[in-house]
Amino acid sequence: MEIFKTIAEVRRVVAAARETGRTIGMVPTMGALHGGHASLIDAAVADGHFVVVTIFVNPTQFALGEDFDKYPRTPQVDIAECERHGASAVFMPAVTEMYPRRELTTITVSELTESLCGRRRSGHFAGVCTVVAKLLNIVGSDAAYFGQKDAQQAVVVRRMVTDLNFPTRLVVCPIVREADGLAMSSRNRYLSPAERAQAPQLYASLLLVAKEIARGLSLSGVAVQIIRRHLAENAPLGEVDYVEIVDPDTLQAVEIMDRPVLIALAVRFGRTRLIDNMLVDPPPARP
Repeated sequence: MEIFKTIAEVRRVVAAARETGRTIGMVPTMGALHGGHASLIDAAVADGHFVVVTIFVNPTQFALGEDFDKYPRTPQVDIAECERHGASAVFMPAVTEMYPRRELTTITVSELTESLCGRRRSGHFAGVCTVVAKLLNIVGSDAAYFGQKDAQQAVVVRRMVTDLNFPTRLVVCPIVREADGLAMSSRNRYLSPAERAQAPQLYASLLLVAKEIARGLSLSGVAVQIIRRHLAENAPLGEVDYVEIVDPDTLQAVEIMDRPVLIALAVRFGRTRLIDNMLVDPPPARP
């Protein structure tokens, strides 16, 4: 496995791989790798690609007051993890390599970014889309691997790739969880012991409402109240940012759950914001 820090270097190694008949799989990350990232690398390797893992903490997707400066950076550990899971190359550019001058171009996906996290993180998805587009252009990947935990991000990036005719297949891999159900995240390390003990209740609340839907609950407003009540009783250290039930493709609010839905939530524990979600397919309506 090789490590590259410049665009010219990674383009050169990708071109050499293509000359040998390899396809290119890209796993974009911001580092501080965990089991969720490892699952994306594993999936790309299993698909037979020359796998490029990008490690770049992208400043343009952090709003004022968010944790860019404190975002965990563990480059040596990350490199070892990439090698252990069979990555072919790691691209670790500096901010000045990715943004050598003041950017005049950004990519914005409308509508899909106006709900869920987009409603509360102004400019976040423009930063995500712009950096992902840059990385897709730099690496020239045939496939790019994302996690379902960032469900809105996956939907937004897929639409960008479709609308702008990128020749890249998006692969969205399942959420990887800790033994107690907490979705793996680089930000979990920020939690205090007491907060960490309560954080798995996000997933517990999703499981609870999924069971109610399986029993016939169809009103999304009732489902939202079940989740909020469960979190208030079982995770009092958390402050609910949002709980929403939306269409998995359009991210528009759903009132009657008579088709597959995405149940998404965000909860703040102190300065740490955790997200989780679940795709639920309600049972067929009784005749």
